[in-house]
Amino acid sequence: QGQLVESGGGEVQAGGSLRLSCARSQNIYPINVMGWYRQALGKERELVASMHVGGSTVYGDAVKGRFTISKNKANNMWYLQMTSLKLEDTAVYYCVSTTAWGKTWGQGTQVTVSS
Repeated sequence: QGQLVESGGGEVQAGGSLRLSCARSQNIYPINVMGWYRQALGKERELVASMHVGGSTVYGDAVKGRFTISKNKANNMWYLQMTSLKLEDTAVYYCVSTTAWGKTWGQGTQVTVSS
């Protein structure tokens, strides 16, 4: 179904910005939906943002108005632009792809927001 590799994580001060990237290789099956989830320490994994290949998007309530998901035309790269970061955005961020055969997850990238 393809391998996913995230990049762009790191530490940033509250109020700052970061851009995450997800690269999909071995594109055997057409992708339907691409997205980002996150998991903070001691919490459940939650949806951050998703995008259908047609362009429609869904955002988690906690990030609406601050984060933006985008993709390239080949649907093998997608991005998460994060602005106005808050301490509570600290988490491991995972990119995910959905095909007719199911979901594939990346290995995750740490985002730490400090005061």
